[in-house]
Amino acid sequence: MPYQIITDATADLGPELPAGLPQVTVLPMDLTLEGRPYTYGPGGTISTAEFYTALCAGAPASTAPIGPLRFQQTFEWCLSRGVDVLYLGFSSALSATFQTACRVAQELAHRYPARSIRCVDTRCASVGEGFLVREAARKQAQGLSLDALAAWVEARRGAVCHWFTVDSFTYLRRGGRVSAVQAVFGAALQVKPLLHVTAQGALELTEKPRGRRRAMEAQLEQMRRGWEPGESPLVVIGHGDVPDRAGELRQAVLREFPRAQVLLSPIGPVIGAHTGPGMLALIFWGSVR
Repeated sequence: MPYQIITDATADLGPELPAGLPQVTVLPMDLTLEGRPYTYGPGGTISTAEFYTALCAGAPASTAPIGPLRFQQTFEWCLSRGVDVLYLGFSSALSATFQTACRVAQELAHRYPARSIRCVDTRCASVGEGFLVREAARKQAQGLSLDALAAWVEARRGAVCHWFTVDSFTYLRRGGRVSAVQAVFGAALQVKPLLHVTAQGALELTEKPRGRRRAMEAQLEQMRRGWEPGESPLVVIGHGDVPDRAGELRQAVLREFPRAQVLLSPIGPVIGAHTGPGMLALIFWGSVR
């Protein structure tokens, strides 16, 4: 039975990630920038470059979860055409988006009893979510059924390792991730926080390396500790409008792990509003999440 993988714009699926694989439907998401509403994603009204230009100029940004109507329209478009749905959503520990998708799916299940709608919490964020969605599309291309693929995602999501560094505590402070005192001292000491996504899908601050080079080294150390390329050698590097630094990290990864298949992906406005410009993310299959 045919089925469609659907995800949301937080997955930051850059053009390299899904190339050559079954098409993934990406739901756009809403944000506000300097008091003006925008949509990011397919058919959106703002690009990543435009967003970071405004953010670096001091424009305040905020985001909103996907509403039920958008889920209903997208799911129903598939179901009415005889296509089942596998929704792979942004971590429920970071947003209410997944819960909304589940409610809509339950309502539509009564109207389309012959169809299947599965919603799976990826417990991943940003390019980590995109990494898992991309790998799920690879499994779909190999012939996995909807139920088999949903079970695979649930079994493997905990092995998607996310290691993020950000340039400043400022945006983490606005989102309540760190205190104002931490932000002030972090700026004074040139601290580049290292964060990861936990097994439950929450964001956690783990280290406070000083300077960009030490921050990058901290990311590489995590990969040394736990990289497990048995599932696939895919490594994704996400960046908040710093392609040169992403390229530097890519070269460092390839020097130590020549088997790695490294893809770069920009981090879009929905995540960037909470992490700021300069973010670097290193994503891989591993044993130490």
